Parts: sequence; C-alpha cells; structure tokens
Amino acid sequence: MENRSYPYLGRTEDYADFQIITPGRTLTKIETWTRGMVGIVRVTTDDGQEGWGQLSPFEPEITATVLHRQMARHVLGQDPARIDALADRCIDANMKFPWSYICRALAGIDTALWDLYGKIEGKPVCALLGGKPKPFPVYGSSMRRDISPEEEAARLVRLRDSQGFTAFKVRVGQATGHDGDAALGRTERLIPTVRRAVGEEITLLADGNSGYTPPRAINVGRRMEDNGYFWFEEPCPYWELEWTAEVAATLTMNVAGGEQDNDLAQWRRMIRMNAVDIVQPDLCYIGGLTRAWRVAKMAQQAGKQVVPHSANLSMVTLFALHFMAAVPNAGPFVEYTIEEGDGISQGSLYHPKLKVREGTVEIPEGPGWGVTIDADWLAGASYQATPSS
Repeated sequence: MENRSYPYLGRTEDYADFQIITPGRTLTKIETWTRGMVGIVRVTTDDGQEGWGQLSPFEPEITATVLHRQMARHVLGQDPARIDALADRCIDANMKFPWSYICRALAGIDTALWDLYGKIEGKPVCALLGGKPKPFPVYGSSMRRDISPEEEAARLVRLRDSQGFTAFKVRVGQATGHDGDAALGRTERLIPTVRRAVGEEITLLADGNSGYTPPRAINVGRRMEDNGYFWFEEPCPYWELEWTAEVAATLTMNVAGGEQDNDLAQWRRMIRMNAVDIVQPDLCYIGGLTRAWRVAKMAQQAGKQVVPHSANLSMVTLFALHFMAAVPNAGPFVEYTIEEGDGISQGSLYHPKLKVREGTVEIPEGPGWGVTIDADWLAGASYQATPSS
C-alpha cells in the first residue's frame, strides 16, 4: 500500500519552526474593547505580563461575544507558551462552530499572545520568527468602484509621485457580481487607462472580489495580460475552487486568492489543486499569525509565494508587515489601503502611526507589535472581561 502522510489540519509538528517562550506562566484574564469596526484584545498572565491584539475587523461586537462565551474558557488557566496548542484547542473545542466568527475571535487571542511573547523576550514579533524590523515595500490598494477609470488613474499617479508607490491594485467587475460591472464598460476602460497613466514601470494588480464565472474571468484576465498586470485576485466566487483553478490554468498571469478562507484543510486543497499561484491569508480572518504561518509553510512546500490580505488600517496591516518580514516565501510587497474614509483610523487607534515613504513602510522596532493602543480610543469603546475562575 502506498505510504501517504495525512497531516491533521496542519498541526504544530508539521509547520511550526519558531521557538516558544519559557513555560511557567498562566493566562488569567482576557479583555476586549469594541468600537466601530475594530475590536482590541488584551491578555494578562498571573505575573502581570500583558499582550495586545485585535479581533478581525467588522462586526467586532459579535466577535467579542463569541470570544468571551466560546473561547475564553479554553485559554484561561493555560500556559501562553503553548501558542500553537492553544490555537488548536480553540478550534477543536468549537467543532460545531468551526468557521468565520470562531476564527475571527481566535485572531484576537493569538495576536495578543504573540505581542505578549515579544514583550517577554524584548523583541519585535518579526524578530521572534527570524526576521528584522526594517522598511518593507507596500502596494497601494484601491477599494473603490464608484469612480471613473480616469479618476482612478489620476489619483494613483498622485500617490506614485507623492509617496513613491511602485505598485497599485484596482477593483474590476463587481463584488459577487455575477459577471456584472460597477458601471457599463468600466472594467474594459479601467485596465488600459490605469496602465497608460502610471507607466510601464509600475506593478499593477486587479481584484475581482468573487465577481466572475470562469469564461468572463478569463476574458478580463486576457485584457490584463495584454496590459502587463502582475496578478488577478479572487476572479471567481472563492468557494468555487474549481472555477478559480480553471482560470489559473488558462491564464499566463498570476492568480491570487484565499483571503476569505479560514479552514486549513481547504487551504491544503487549494494549494494542492493549484487554484491560486499566490496565497493571501488574512491574519485576522484565518485566526491569527499562528494559522497564517501554517498556510505560508504549506505554500512554501508547493513553491508558492504568500502576500496576506490586509485591506484596512487597523492592526491587520501591522500584523502583515511583521509576518512578511519573517516568512521565507514572502512576496514582493504588503497590501496598504489608499482609502482614508474606511471607518478605521490607525492614527487614533495605535501609535506610532504607519507611514508610507518611498513606497515602503517602517516596521516598528519595539517589542511585540511595537505599538501602543491609544488610551482615548479605549475609553470610548465598549468593554468586556473574562477572568479565570
């Protein structure tokens, strides 16, 4: 009989290759603050050590409720040194509720544990994983479909010239749009208009947001290839892996995807069937750095690059920067939104603020994530706490 390996959801022994903090502490308290689109988490140990993280953005009140009702009891009283085991424990204990909100809540716990780990060791998170906190290239990510191709092109040129971006992503079609478009003929005009405006030296990407069937995605992808685009992100509904694989097999350009996926078994299928060329786990959607690291290791084994989804200026972009500074198969840049009115202002959430200079962002050098959560932001947020019994 053929000798085959059956890794169970990519556990620690399969993918972890980082050192764990000295054992002996106990987690005694988990707190959450929710406000607007953001939820912040703090974990505290029996010797007073603290770590700060973030729930997945959007509907944080629901996620915080899930954390306190369904997750906290599986973490409190445990040793924070067992980061991988705690992530698995939270998933396994919620086998009846395995997907989005469980993973969104776990992200807050996991990212707070990594901050705790960094502060105990006196190192940035990226350094714990073998990386260095230095400037990392970013691409300017447009979130808009409500402006004309000419308006989009003009603002990308301004950002190229003022902040030194060397790569941009635009939105084509319509999110889950069933082959539709945001405006009649917009996509066909947008693809060449942006290319002509920014010049051949700028790397261009496009996001379909699950908008197309394979024939339409391939047609749009051909137009991108003719205009030298680097990747086509999420061309088909993300749950239709076979559709995306068909597009990836047909086009010569890269197909990227995976931001919505939080099941490690699904990730294994996606990578095995070459549904995407570049993997895009979102560190907050998937359940934190620990599980995103496992996806990156799966991709590395398959010869694929990783570029996380980090589409807003909450802490998720900060997490992605640390992650990419350390992961061996990191792609060329980190996603950085160019939208100011997305409901999340990093300047009022944490300090120091991330800033784009010459197309790069400096990774904070302080221990853990290297930032301090703003006290005024916390004071205006809804608060919950679960102590150990």
